[in-house]
Amino acid sequence: MTETVNTYNPATGEKIDHYHLLSQADAEYAVTRSQEAFLTWRNTSFETRAKLFENLATLMETRIDDLAGLMTREMGKVNAQGKQEVQLCAEICRYTAKHGAEVLQDEHRIFDGGRAIISYQPIGVVLGIQPWNFPLYQVIRYSASNIMAGNTTVLKHAQNVFGMAVAIQQLFEDAGFPKNVYQSLLISGSTASSLIKHKHVRGVTFTGSDKVGKQVAEEAASMSKKTVMELGSNDAYVVLSDANIENAVDMCIQGRVINNGETCVAAKRFVIEDSVYESFRDKFVEKCKALKVGDPTRSDTDLGPMAREDLRDELHEQVKASKDSGAKLTLGGEIPDSAGYFYPVTVLENVNPGMPAYDDELFGPVASLIRASDDKEAMKIANDSRYGLGGGIFSEDVDKAVELARDEFDTGMVNINGYSLAQPNLPFGGVKDSGYGREHGGYGMREFVNIKTIMVTEQSA
Repeated sequence: MTETVNTYNPATGEKIDHYHLLSQADAEYAVTRSQEAFLTWRNTSFETRAKLFENLATLMETRIDDLAGLMTREMGKVNAQGKQEVQLCAEICRYTAKHGAEVLQDEHRIFDGGRAIISYQPIGVVLGIQPWNFPLYQVIRYSASNIMAGNTTVLKHAQNVFGMAVAIQQLFEDAGFPKNVYQSLLISGSTASSLIKHKHVRGVTFTGSDKVGKQVAEEAASMSKKTVMELGSNDAYVVLSDANIENAVDMCIQGRVINNGETCVAAKRFVIEDSVYESFRDKFVEKCKALKVGDPTRSDTDLGPMAREDLRDELHEQVKASKDSGAKLTLGGEIPDSAGYFYPVTVLENVNPGMPAYDDELFGPVASLIRASDDKEAMKIANDSRYGLGGGIFSEDVDKAVELARDEFDTGMVNINGYSLAQPNLPFGGVKDSGYGREHGGYGMREFVNIKTIMVTEQSA
């Protein structure tokens, strides 16, 4: 009997649609079709690939209202932010089209006795296992770079955004990509896990929790298959004593509540030097109180609902556990008595090691405020985490902030005096339990390729 999955509107709890999961056999056959497509796609020119990605970018922009509306219905994204996500994906496609041939072109070197060619060759089918929080971006981020490199891709998307999974495949096909170069597979997590073993799956890229990601990486490693892991974080944003407090508050709030607080590279822990702690805290709480939580289709809404009821409830348990361990609840922290999966902007103080608000990732609109005596203690606290995706430093001494970011911050990305999400031309990724591998900036195009060395010995006359 075919298993059915329902999707729900998190703002109302109402059912949106239902989807039938592929059987194990059908999923395996889809991978086989992807391999067959690869044998032809790998031989297409960079010019052909670039033209198709330009088509894809234009098509996304044409359908921006429909795509953003689908995000809002399926996972509660504020509509304006959904449109920003679509535009970012179009920019990624255009960056990929413009720079793909340059990034992947052959290199020529000399060795003792001859010359060498270093060639970046596609390897085959790449399996992507992606989350719901940026339901278009997460998919385009990995698929564009890999398809440009000559690989083909199959996607296991999160079940609460299956509508977007279907829409993405339609985008690729309508843009003119050959059938099966990209496929969205409506499958369960267990089926996706089994596909890692498929002989034609040559690599796996995963975005999600560090617990599940490590299981995926272990399974792939047991068969010598490469992986790229982006596993979330509890990013620290450090506010030094010489920071512009108004700017720091504004950027930190933006970094905490963007995408309803459900962002891996969001600002989550705020480490503030003692001399400016009260000033920062008071302004932060005041501005958080002014944020509007509500209908994500309205233009004046700052935060919509969380994507699922179980995620909202899990976040609330983390807040309660932190409070029970001594954290001070300064704002929010109560589930509203209303329809939908809403959670208020919440601020915790007196946050210390051993609390979920300090140690773990709080995937929702909850901010943890932590005092530090000076910049040395602030950096020590910032790095006191098993994660290392992003982070930030606020200081009027930009040279000092850059030095701290470069030499001391143990993360893959650092913002100075601002907050920024992914950029098409800059590498994205983390260290420690936040994973490994890089995407964007051309780096993702070289993650799943065979860097092949061809040595030509010079023959004497």
